[in-house]
Amino acid sequence: MSKNVDEIYMLRCIDLAKNGLGTTYPNPLVGSVIVYNNKIIGEGWHRKSGEAHAEINAISSVKDPSILKNSTLYVSLEPCSHYGKTPPCALKIVDLKFKKVVVGITDPTSKVNGKGIELIRNSGIEVVTGILENECKKLNKRFITYHLKKRPYIILKWAETLNKKIDNGEDRNQPFWISNPFSIQKSHVVRNEEQSILVGKNTALIDNPNLTTRTIYGKNPIRLLIDKNLEIPLSHNILNEQADTFIFNKKISKSNNHLNYFKLNFDKDIIPQIIKILYDKNIQSVIVEGGERTLQHFIDLGIWDEAIIITSQTLIKNGTNAPTLYGEIINQELLGNNLISYLKNSSALY
Repeated sequence: MSKNVDEIYMLRCIDLAKNGLGTTYPNPLVGSVIVYNNKIIGEGWHRKSGEAHAEINAISSVKDPSILKNSTLYVSLEPCSHYGKTPPCALKIVDLKFKKVVVGITDPTSKVNGKGIELIRNSGIEVVTGILENECKKLNKRFITYHLKKRPYIILKWAETLNKKIDNGEDRNQPFWISNPFSIQKSHVVRNEEQSILVGKNTALIDNPNLTTRTIYGKNPIRLLIDKNLEIPLSHNILNEQADTFIFNKKISKSNNHLNYFKLNFDKDIIPQIIKILYDKNIQSVIVEGGERTLQHFIDLGIWDEAIIITSQTLIKNGTNAPTLYGEIINQELLGNNLISYLKNSSALY
């Protein structure tokens, strides 16, 4: 079978894997297809941690298991070789005696990292690796960054006016909206895809955000709040019961239902401390939504992977300047009168 055909089936694996975006944490996104006589006879993707992996779902979807020994299994990420919440997929593949296995990328975790491929290959099954490698790595940029850089994948996000202001500079009881309804809904889609979202005290006080996915059907991210002196009233939206919430402060460490307090040393840089806590809690991605000082702090430290900047056509005389950021624009889209720019840090893995 030619490499071009292998790429076609691997693209299908990637498309299937995306169905699990936002639901598989802390597991990776994985898709799998099974091909017999140049025809797809089975498909599957990993849906949720603790549930069957993509390969098993694909195998289970095949109507006639007797033909698996003459079939090729495609999978975007190396089959696991260890016992976790589910048995090893590599062993199942060996037991079924597939004719061939085509793998997108090697699993970077120490528990796998080539062991699954080795197990399958040693059983006599032909194994091909590295098909659409870059695309498969990009699919799991969060998972890979978490395991290789020992920190979450970090997305910076803000809205700015045409003259780069993020607010009107006034004390206000209501948020000053720069985003239009279309880009707000887009923001909620992004929240559904990521595991957590971070704001500082001033943003929580002034904007009183929910930080939920209320305009779409989806899960709410874990809310992360920097509140040094615990000044945010319990009546504020960010502390309601709609999502688990981490509060980083200098006074207490305790958990109370959905509220989790983490005591930090504010005499030192708190960003590395927050990142360490998120890593230890197995949180693989975070959206940093503000305010300006919090965003700029991440930028100055160089600790970010991508940025989403929403620009309106509005011009205002006064207000807080938007953060200063330099990165490669990888995509742009127009939603009404809002231009959304997606930027990548040159130090990002993928």
